[in-house]
Amino acid sequence: MEIENLEIIAYQPKFAKDFYNLNVEWLEKYFYVEPYDEKVLSNPQKYVIDSGGFIFFAKYNNEIVGVVSLINQKIFFELSKMAVSPKYQGLKIGLKLMNFCIDFARNKKWKSITIYSHRSLVPAINLYKKTGFKEIELEKESHYERSDIKMLLKLS
Repeated sequence: MEIENLEIIAYQPKFAKDFYNLNVEWLEKYFYVEPYDEKVLSNPQKYVIDSGGFIFFAKYNNEIVGVVSLINQKIFFELSKMAVSPKYQGLKIGLKLMNFCIDFARNKKWKSITIYSHRSLVPAINLYKKTGFKEIELEKESHYERSDIKMLLKLS
């Protein structure tokens, strides 16, 4: 099943709490909130927007039901902080957010998008593979303690 009338909108400060809550909810379900997560999630304007990144929300019936960010890591853009409200999971919202980000990156003429994840998140890894991401070598000092897989989508 898929929902119609899903709108994908750009970051607005009034949605900062949704960015925080949606992400913390899934982090606490599968892992825990790391210091890096807390820093970024608590101040998305400073750590994502002001450093040249982007945040997008999935909005359905005036409710924020999903979120994703493209964080400027200086030498690459990282697709990160993607979460969908539990009551809206299974409706292809994550796929819509992914495809939106990929189209957005292509329009910006980026060379690639990088993702850090964890192998236990099988549905997420399958989504990344389905959209063309390939596993690459994970550096020893990733900014996430939980990451055990790094994936790359080449756009050019």
